Amino acid sequence: MKYHPIDKNLFIKNRKNFTAQMKPNSIAVFNSNDIYPISADSMMPFEQHRDIFYLSGVDQEESVLLLFPDAPKEKHREVLFLKETSELIAIWEGEKLTKEKAFDVSGIKTVYWLSDLEKVFFEIMTQCDTVYVNTNEHYRSHVETETREDRFTKWWKNKYPAHSVAKSNPILQRLRSVKDQVELDLMQIACNITEKGFRRLLDFVKPDVWEYNIEAELLHEFINNRSKGFAYTPIIASGSNANVLHYIENNQQCKAGDLILMDVAAEYANYSSDLSRTIPVSGTYTKRQREVYDAVLRVKNDATKMLVPGTIWADYHVEVGKLMTSELLGLGLLDKADVQNEDPDWPAYKKYFMHGTSHHIGLDTHDYGILTEPMQANMVFTVEPGIYIPDEGFGIRLEDDVVIQEKGAPFNLMANIPIEAEEIEELMNKS
Repeated sequence: MKYHPIDKNLFIKNRKNFTAQMKPNSIAVFNSNDIYPISADSMMPFEQHRDIFYLSGVDQEESVLLLFPDAPKEKHREVLFLKETSELIAIWEGEKLTKEKAFDVSGIKTVYWLSDLEKVFFEIMTQCDTVYVNTNEHYRSHVETETREDRFTKWWKNKYPAHSVAKSNPILQRLRSVKDQVELDLMQIACNITEKGFRRLLDFVKPDVWEYNIEAELLHEFINNRSKGFAYTPIIASGSNANVLHYIENNQQCKAGDLILMDVAAEYANYSSDLSRTIPVSGTYTKRQREVYDAVLRVKNDATKMLVPGTIWADYHVEVGKLMTSELLGLGLLDKADVQNEDPDWPAYKKYFMHGTSHHIGLDTHDYGILTEPMQANMVFTVEPGIYIPDEGFGIRLEDDVVIQEKGAPFNLMANIPIEAEEIEELMNKS
């Protein structure tokens, strides 16, 4: 891995918090992701399942974590099963975790090779009543592929049909949404890497540069700072491309006078950052671009102040909608009749700002978190309002990642990344 080792006490604490919420005499099992094929002998780069990483720090394929806090044998209260390494594997694929190294990473003393899984699992299943299944219940999930987790669940249910089933996901949704200080520090590193990439661009962007040139500059900076690369597929949208919310082609030339909406950020140690900035190709915003830019920035700043403990996500978005409606009236994009006659299920402002303002962020860019429950301190949210005007050929989105505090305004992990229009213009025109 490119990232520095993470203190194993984070994963020890995470497991303790999880097992404290398990039913008596139950086990929970977590599998690594598969390495997914492309075609022929080509494979996609491995990405670890965030749940097994959260609970163990193990960041390699073909790994299984089993938790059994009431196990009769103390050594079976936390167990890792790993792909057995060898000299041959080391030559062809590089080093894999040894049993000793797995303990260093995770703090788990009992490590078996995968070849022992069925034998050990049989013994454990004769001693437990309930198995926690790790299903994907994220509100944005849409999975058509049968995962390694799915196959494992199918296997044990067929072999041990008398056991009760429980769900890991509700526990993990709550635990993962509230960040430990170690996690916040890792996310700060991801944001700092993103800052370096963005500052590099401000010195690089000129008329006639291509969107993919910008993407390449970012990737260079991210990898040079121990990131695997982008936390999500980068959006680099010049001109009218910005009005396509998930524009990812990044294959157009950036023309003088246009804006570039960039939704791009680095990961670090599997933790995401999520940044949006909109900059002028020519280094200076036009009067109209600046009016809209400042309106979006005001909404972002005011929306950020609402992210405090106790806030309900749905209510927050209603209030942000009111802020945006006021700005759109001021910009002449809406009039009072539009607002008076609006559909309550699709308010007038949605014509120009059709997506949500905030989502949880952490190990996943759209991270775990139960949106119907009140916000808590140490949850991390994006704040990302936008105004999109196809008739005028541009769109603007601004986004930072902020940590909810016990008292006062959220802490902005991206406070050092330029966002004020004057600073962006100054940096783009300094040479």
